[in-house]
Amino acid sequence: MKLSRLSLLCAGLLLAGFAHAADADHIHASHAWIRVLPGALPAGAYVTLENDSGAPIALRGAGSTIYADVMLHQSSTAGGVSRMSMVDSLDVPAHGKAALAPAGYHFMLMQPKQPVKPGDTVTLTLQFADGSTLATDFIARPANALDAGDAHADHAMPGMDHGAMSHDH
Repeated sequence: MKLSRLSLLCAGLLLAGFAHAADADHIHASHAWIRVLPGALPAGAYVTLENDSGAPIALRGAGSTIYADVMLHQSSTAGGVSRMSMVDSLDVPAHGKAALAPAGYHFMLMQPKQPVKPGDTVTLTLQFADGSTLATDFIARPANALDAGDAHADHAMPGMDHGAMSHDH
């Protein structure tokens, strides 16, 4: 009798765990890339996140086995002066998208444990407010890259002015 109650309790706990999907289960990442700069300069990482849930999801940061430190930053320009500041989170709207892109939100990647060259793939583990994670492969691109280099990048439309984005890392 004890065994059947324990089995029912375990089954109930398992079902309860599946009733609420983790934030990461509702996020789809695309156009993930890293702008690699020469020497020991920090790299910038960019990605488009799409949320298929009915509630906003907060991206809190990321981790990497290649980079010692990964920080979520936002670039802005006011009065002709460019600034960059660390932020705690970025909301991905319900049934919407959020882009980490040059001249906006991005991950600052610091202190690589090994050299990262254009063409390399680096996995960043995106971290969300509920504690869930999403491992995402980022393609390393050269310092002069403006996008992920794929034909479907949201920000690589013909005729789009990239001039304002080229000064960001």
